[in-house]
Amino acid sequence: MRRDLDPSVTTSGAAEGAECPYCESTDTVREHPKGPSLCRSMHYCNSCEQPFEKFE
Repeated sequence: MRRDLDPSVTTSGAAEGAECPYCESTDTVREHPKGPSLCRSMHYCNSCEQPFEKFE
């Protein structure tokens, strides 16, 4: 799935401080080390207050 079509999915950034796909801020935190599957983690953006997934 392309990032520009679904902003809730991103493959860029480090585990902590991953870039938010909504506002491109790096002020993010990992909420859960494992998301719905083993290769995804859940993050939260402190700037725009949106949750998003990141593929590991």
